[in-house]
Amino acid sequence: MKNTRGMKRQLVGTVLSNKTEKTATVQVERLVRHSIYRKFIRRRAKFAAHDERNECGIGDRVLITESRPLSKTKRWRVSRIIEKAVS
Repeated sequence: MKNTRGMKRQLVGTVLSNKTEKTATVQVERLVRHSIYRKFIRRRAKFAAHDERNECGIGDRVLITESRPLSKTKRWRVSRIIEKAVS
């Protein structure tokens, strides 16, 4: 069994909203194979991520990392911006 102690989960997603102070709402999309039909289905999840310097814009691709609870809903931090949105 692999030792995952101390390793934080990291996800790549798209910023949906940056209206709240120091917070970005990030949508993470993944593909899951249906157990019977074997067709790939898109599953989406939204996470509230801490953005310390308010750098994220809507449509940016970001890497978020799991962290300790920062507020009632925030358990993720924006690690880096992978790609800025074209505006």
